[in-house]
Amino acid sequence: MKRHLIIAALLITGVCVCRLAWGQTPPTNDVLGAHSLTLGSESGGAYSGGLGCTACHAPHSGLPGGPIAGVTALWNQQLSQQTYTPYTSATYYNANSKLGNKGNTQPTLGVTSSLCLSCHDGTVAIGQTAAYGQIPVGTSKMPGMSKLGNNGDLSASHPFSLILPMQDSPDLVANFASSGVTQSGTACPSVKLVNGNMECTSCHDPHIQGTDPVAQNFLLCDSSSGKMCLTCHDPNRVTQGSLNLLSGWTNSIHMTATNGLVPSVQTSQVVGPYATVGLNACSSCHMEHNGSPSSRLLRPSTSAASGIDAATQSCINCHSNATVLSPAAPDVFTEFGKISHPLPSGANLHDEAEPALLNNNRHSTCVDCHSPHGSNQMTSFTPPPGLRMPQSNAIGVSATDGATPLTPAVNQYETCFRCHGTSTGKQVLIKYGYLPTRLVFSGDPLNLLPQFSVNSTSSHPVVHPRSSPLPQPSLLTYMLNLNGTNSTRQMAPGSQIFCTDCHASDDNREFSGTNTGGPTGPHGSIYPHILERNYQFSQAAVPGGTVTNTYPNPDLSQQGPYAMCAKCHDLGKVIANTSWTQHGLHVSTGGFSCSVCHTAHGMGAVNPGVTGERLVNFDIAVVGQSNGAPITYNRGSNTCTLTCHNAAHNPNGTVTVNGSVLPQVLSGPKH
Repeated sequence: MKRHLIIAALLITGVCVCRLAWGQTPPTNDVLGAHSLTLGSESGGAYSGGLGCTACHAPHSGLPGGPIAGVTALWNQQLSQQTYTPYTSATYYNANSKLGNKGNTQPTLGVTSSLCLSCHDGTVAIGQTAAYGQIPVGTSKMPGMSKLGNNGDLSASHPFSLILPMQDSPDLVANFASSGVTQSGTACPSVKLVNGNMECTSCHDPHIQGTDPVAQNFLLCDSSSGKMCLTCHDPNRVTQGSLNLLSGWTNSIHMTATNGLVPSVQTSQVVGPYATVGLNACSSCHMEHNGSPSSRLLRPSTSAASGIDAATQSCINCHSNATVLSPAAPDVFTEFGKISHPLPSGANLHDEAEPALLNNNRHSTCVDCHSPHGSNQMTSFTPPPGLRMPQSNAIGVSATDGATPLTPAVNQYETCFRCHGTSTGKQVLIKYGYLPTRLVFSGDPLNLLPQFSVNSTSSHPVVHPRSSPLPQPSLLTYMLNLNGTNSTRQMAPGSQIFCTDCHASDDNREFSGTNTGGPTGPHGSIYPHILERNYQFSQAAVPGGTVTNTYPNPDLSQQGPYAMCAKCHDLGKVIANTSWTQHGLHVSTGGFSCSVCHTAHGMGAVNPGVTGERLVNFDIAVVGQSNGAPITYNRGSNTCTLTCHNAAHNPNGTVTVNGSVLPQVLSGPKH
C-alpha cells in the first residue's frame, strides 16, 4: 500500500515513474520523448504548468475501468467516440465473411488501443482530460503528432484489435494464431500479443521513445533489418497447398542491399528511417501506418506519377531517376516514358489475390513480373530459358496448358504467358505500332502458346530448343550487341532464346557491348512492340496494293530498319540469296520488310497452301489474292500464289505486273 501511495504522489507532482512501477530503475534522461508534455520538453507543445504524466494519467478520478481489469492505467485523456474503418484486403487471412470481410473489430472503448487513439486519431483535442477538464496547451493538437487515418479510416494502418480467434496465414510464424507464439530467438522478443490480440502496445511502448534510436517511434526494439516484422511474419514457412508471399525474402536484394540513402532522403524517411535499403528492409516499401490506402500498407511515392497504381508507385521511390540511393538502383521508371507495358490506372488494378492467369486484366505492374520479396540483383546474365535473378520467385502459368499456376515460375516465358497466352480480353493497342494480320492462325491470334509450341511447324526457340531440320545459313554464331560487336550468347544447335532477347529496353545493359546502360527486360523502348532494336514493318493501303515503309538497299547494321533481325541473322547473307533466290530482289531492290512473309513468333496452325516452314506466314493486310486464287506458298517448287505491290505471283512461278510477265529467277537455293 505504501508503494502505491508513493507512486500516486509522484504522478501528482508530474514526475514520470512509469518504468519504476514495473520494478525498473528510473531513467536519467527524458525517455518519454515526444510523449513528455512537461514544460520545456522536446514535444514543443507542453501543458501549462508542467503537468507531465498527467497528460495521460490521473492518480484519482480517471476514466472508469474497462472490461479488462487494470488496462485503463488511470487514464485521463478523453476517449474518442470515432467509428473506425479497419484494414482489410483480399489476402487478409483474418477476414470474416459474416462481418463484411473485415478482419478487425472496433477497439474496445477504454482498453489498450483505444487509449492510444484518444490522441492519435485526431478527433479529440490534446489536453481534454477527465480529471481536470480542458488544460491549455500550445496548440489544439500537438505539432508533428502522428495522426492515424483520416476521419476514422484505418485501412492504411497495420491491423489491430482483430476479430478473435485469429486466423492463420502462410506468412505468419507457425502457431502464432493458435498459440500467440512469436518467432523464438529473434532480436525482438518483446513483441507480444495483448490478451491474445494485436494491439498498439504489441509493437509500441508509449513510455520509451528511443529503444530504436533511429526510428524513434516508441518501438519495443531496434527494428532495423525488419527485425520487428519478422517476429510475427516468417518468410521461410512452408505450408501445404498455400503460397507464402514472403518466400525468398531472407536472401533477396531488398533484404541485403547496402545501397545507402542520401542524407536528405533518410531525414525525410522517404524510403524508411535507416541508412541503407537492407537496414530499412520491410520499411523500404511498407509503412506500418498511413500507407497507400487499400494497398497492403505500401509506401507512397514522394514524386507520384499521375494515374499509376500504388504498387508501381512504391517501386518508383528507388527505381526512378530521383536521387534517392547511392549507388543508384536501376532506373526503370524512365523506361515507362517510352513505349512500355501498360501500367494500370483507375480500374484494372493489380491485386495480390488475382489469379496467375490475368483474364480481362491487361496491366503490368512491377509485381506482375517480379516478386518484391524474392527478387535478386542481376549479377550475371544466365542462359535461357530459366528465370533470371530479378524475377526470382515470380509467378507464372504453364506453357503446356496456359492455365496451371506456377508458384513460382521456373522459366521466363511462363511469366509472360500470364498475359500473352490463353488469357481473355487481350487488346491490340495503337501505341505499340503496326501489327501484321497473319494468313494462318487458330483461335486467338494473340495467344502465343500455340505459336511457340513444340508442335508448331516452325517457331523461334523460346519454349523449346531450336530443332528445325532445314539449314539456317544466315544464323550468326553469336548474337550481336547494340554496338555491333559479338555478345557472349551463342546460337548453337539446340539453343534457346528469351522473350526478352527481342522485347527489351532499347538501352539495356546486357547487349550494350560495354555492360553499362539501362535495366534489362521489357520495361520500355523507343521502338514499337517494346522491341530492343528497330524493326520496320511494310504496310499497304489495301491488300496487294502499293507497299509503304520501304527501304531499298537498306542499312544492314544494328542501326538499320531490320536491326532486330540482324541481332541473330547475317542480313548480308540473306540478300545474297544464300537461303532463297528472291531475298535480294524483295529486300534490297524492292525494299520489303521481313514482316511481309515471316511471322516473328511461330506457326500456331497449318494451312493447305502455307505449311509454315521457316516461319513463312504472310501478312494478309499487305499480301492479297491473285485473281481470286487462295494465297499459297510451295517450298518444293519455290513458288507463291498472291498479289503484292501490285505484282501478281502466279502458280507457275511467273510474276505479272500490269499485264507484263517479268523474267524468272530459277537458279539458287530454295527458301
